Amino acid sequence: MTTLEQAPPIGRSLPPSRAQRPLDVARPAPALRRAKDHLVAYGLLFPAMAVFTVFFFVPAAYLVYISFFHWGVLSSATQFVGLENFRHLFAQPLFWRSLATSGYYTLVMIPATVLLSLGVALVLREAVTARRGGIWRAAVFLPHVTPVVATSIIWVWIFNPQFGLANFVLKSVGLPALGWLSTTQWALPAVMIDSLWHSLGLYVIIFLAGLANVPRELVEVARLDGAKRGRIFRRIIWPLLSPTTFFVVILATVNSWQAFSQIYTMTGGPHGGAGGPAFSTTTDALLVYQTAFTFDHFSLASAMALVLFSIILLLTLVQKVISNKVVFYR
Repeated sequence: MTTLEQAPPIGRSLPPSRAQRPLDVARPAPALRRAKDHLVAYGLLFPAMAVFTVFFFVPAAYLVYISFFHWGVLSSATQFVGLENFRHLFAQPLFWRSLATSGYYTLVMIPATVLLSLGVALVLREAVTARRGGIWRAAVFLPHVTPVVATSIIWVWIFNPQFGLANFVLKSVGLPALGWLSTTQWALPAVMIDSLWHSLGLYVIIFLAGLANVPRELVEVARLDGAKRGRIFRRIIWPLLSPTTFFVVILATVNSWQAFSQIYTMTGGPHGGAGGPAFSTTTDALLVYQTAFTFDHFSLASAMALVLFSIILLLTLVQKVISNKVVFYR
């Protein structure tokens, strides 16, 4: 008979005996579970990796291969020439001019893209109500999803020196009309305007996502302390937006160095003259295309594309080193 001292506390029951406990469910070993998880993960990644391998890695490897050969599409014979393609490439003045044009295009596009997209994002965040915010965001993002070739043709008509909208606006405010795409001085700026209009919406959406992660409490406290808008932006918003800004800079750098469709369409296209007038808009990406498909020299174009890839990779690494000192991750 159980005495009061031997009785279990109120609300508790005596632990069941070993015979009364349910049978333990057999669990797989940790190593087996990890192997199963890895197998599932690799199975889910396989379709994407297969697509990347077939359409990216294999062509990239073959591009490196033919850059050291004399190779043609219609020729079955290939001849190993070593670095001859690169020596011939570096001896071409047009190649160095295309690199200078690409560098100038990139140096202008990066700050213009960052400043304009950040400014539009701040305006949308502050001035647009939540009720109409979706409409304005869709309107800003809409140019980015339009076909580049179709919109570039429209911009050709806008920059027409005789009856284009751009010169009409200039004349209406008392400024002289410009030659735009027909002059070496204004052809590349005209392409930049088209590129900014087309890509701005993407970067605005990215900055809006970054601004959404900025704590409003910090901004409100700074306002209560009497801080002005400019000081709040410099001391709070801009440091917290540094990771987003770094991502936008990387994306704008790659897209600017690879700019092709708008330049090809606005400066000649399939009718000839692309990159004109007088090679003033011939970037490295456009020269790669012309070397391969106009002059049928795929080996030289491959060497040129390899140099372009190396430049973009080097710029990305430099930006990564700089970002370690100026980017703030909270």
